[in-house]
This record gives sequence, structure tokens and C-alpha cells, in this order.
Amino acid sequence: MFTGHRARKRTAYVLLVGAVTFALSSAGSAQASYSRAAAKCGTVTLADNAWVGYEANLAVVSYVLKKNLGCKVVVKNISEEISWQGFQSGQVDAILENWGHEDLAKKYITTQKVAVDLGLTGNKGIIGWYVVPWMAKKYPDILNYKNLNKYASMFKTSESGSLGAFMDGDPSYVTNDEAIIKNLKLNYKVIYTGSEAALITSFRAAEAQKKPMIGYFYEPQWFLAQVPLKHITLPAYTVGCDSDPKKVACDYPPYALNKVASVKFMNSGSPAATLIKNFTWTNNDQNSVAKSLAVDKLTDDAAAKIWVDAHPAQVKAWIGK
Repeated sequence: MFTGHRARKRTAYVLLVGAVTFALSSAGSAQASYSRAAAKCGTVTLADNAWVGYEANLAVVSYVLKKNLGCKVVVKNISEEISWQGFQSGQVDAILENWGHEDLAKKYITTQKVAVDLGLTGNKGIIGWYVVPWMAKKYPDILNYKNLNKYASMFKTSESGSLGAFMDGDPSYVTNDEAIIKNLKLNYKVIYTGSEAALITSFRAAEAQKKPMIGYFYEPQWFLAQVPLKHITLPAYTVGCDSDPKKVACDYPPYALNKVASVKFMNSGSPAATLIKNFTWTNNDQNSVAKSLAVDKLTDDAAAKIWVDAHPAQVKAWIGK
């Protein structure tokens, strides 16, 4: 997924004994700088979870690790829960965007003490229920969950049978939708599209063709700038209302997204650990890179370079120098 290496440059002060000597000395200094940087950083193994916002974080962090610190970056395309298991097995150094998972944090951070919370990414996460814009305009009361049963028949599909189809993405995502539907006595059935890309494609087609669609979605997400899905009001989230997964009958909590890393990695002295701990940006930053990846079809490095070149001071702060 990631290609290319460029060492962090170091200014070398040499005697001008001649043009040839100067050129050779400079070349030697640059090569030595690369070797020292690469040896100091070593290999960094990062989890890649299956949504484009995460991949935007990953593209930029990986680019800076390689280009500025001379690290070798290994990326593992695995689900959220498997990513956390990697802290125990030693197969994963860091997760760059964690959405909740209090159970996993308790297991791997509090109990086993093999992972550590690295603080916030700066991204604010919202998970919820959405309908396509044309429906909210034509049926404005659909944005209140109490009215959803009135419209359930509009959402029926061959997969949902007599119930309305409620569309979810990847089954590994954080979701309480089946419990919410059951506990609020809604006449819907969760249907998994299988991926973020498939969910976006379905929403886009439903809006373009003026077909009914209701489903799970989230922010930050570049897609909302193109198709402004409308958020449905569920019973307000209160602390503890989702403590029993089977009894959830409330909206999702707001998520202050954070980073998690293995204790071993953070104690390694690698400059990569400092960078990942310091990494922070905004929803707009993430969406801009995500759009470069998903819409403009740029490579990870190309998308990251655009953002990094426009934010040198921020990158310097992440590196800690």
C-alpha cells in the first residue's frame, strides 16, 4: 500500500576543500543520516481498519514516519477487535482511530496492561441513524424515531421480508442497531451491506434515484459534503444507557476519538512513538485527505503529501522537534 522512502535531512557543516570533496561529503552525510534515522526508528506496525477516515489518518502518519523519520511501516488490514488482540501478541504497535470499545480498553489497557491510551486524535465522532435528504424533505416527521413504523413498509426489500430494511455497513463496526430496533419496537430488520464503500454507494444511489433508504452512518465522513444525510432523533444518550448491549434503547454517545498503542512500543524509545502520541488534527483535515483517497483516487502517499506540504508546522509539532 505504501511506497517510497526519504530520510530526514540533516544540515552538515564541512570544509570547502573543493567542489568534488564537498559533493562527496554531502552525499556521505545524507546517507549516514538516513541510516541513523532508519536504525533509530526501525519497523512500525500499524493497524488499518476498514473505513476511509481511518485510512486518512494512516496515510498521513505513515507518510511522515517514512519521509521524516526513516521508519519502515508495516500495515495490517484487520478488524477493530483483531487490532486490539495484536497488542497482546506483539503483532500491532498502534491503532490510529479508536471508536469507543470500552470492553477492549478494559481488557487490554486496565487488566492485561499491554496497551495504553495515547490521547485524542482531535476528531469528533458521531454515530447514528440517517435517511437520504429527499426523504427528510418530503416526510419531515421521519426524523423522529417515533414515526418510523409509519414508514417501515417503504423500506421493505427482498432481504428484509415484511419488515423495513435498515442498512448497516461492515458487521465489525460499533453498532447497537439490532438492540435499538428491538427495544424501541420498530418494524425493521438490520441488513449488512458489508463495507463502508457499499453503504455509501447505496445511500448515493437512493438519493439520486429518489428511493427510500434508512441506515447507520457516522461523522467525520467526506461523503456528507456530497450527500447531506439527515440524522434521525433517537432517545437521547445518557451515561449507562448502553451498558447492557441487549437492552440498548438510546442513541449512540458522542465519541472523542483516540489513539491506542502497545506498552512495549511506547517504551521502545522510537521517535515513531512520540509522533503517534502527538498526532492530532480536525474533522476537516481528515475529510480532506479521505476525499483525496476515495473520490480523487490518489495513492496514500500522494494524498498525504498534499496535506503534509500544506501543514509543515503541524507536522513539526507531531515529531516533537
